[in-house]
Parts: sequence; structure tokens; C-alpha cells
Amino acid sequence: MRLKDLREDRDLKQKDIAKILNIAERTYSGYETESRWLPRDILIKIANFYNTSTDYILGITNEIKPYPRDINKKF
Repeated sequence: MRLKDLREDRDLKQKDIAKILNIAERTYSGYETESRWLPRDILIKIANFYNTSTDYILGITNEIKPYPRDINKKF
């Protein structure tokens, strides 16, 4: 995952991101080290915060820009 790189690129500390996500710093640290499972809702919040896609965070794509949103799309 690319959580650490995204965080360091913005000169943030783990405690800063943990506070934004309203979780314990230790929990966030576990996400970065991949010793803790990253819940989908937290993954989405992180992607929105960094203005990137969940695929980028997970290493599925190297494209850092988020996907365009289709507000007219029905699910």
C-alpha cells in the first residue's frame, strides 16, 4: 500500500492522519505496516482526503489522479 508515501508527501505524521480519521494512532500505524486490515470505509476516507483512488492506494494502478465521477450513473 502507499499510505506512508502519501502521508509523507504532505509532511504529515501518523497522529495527524489518525486524528483526521478519528481513530487511534496505533490503529493507523497498523494500516501503514499492513499488520492490520484496512476497512473499506477508512480506505475511502483516506482516498478522498488525498484526492486519489482506492486503486492507487492499494497499488492496483500507478495513476494517482482519482477516477472521474459520473454523478448521473445509477447503481
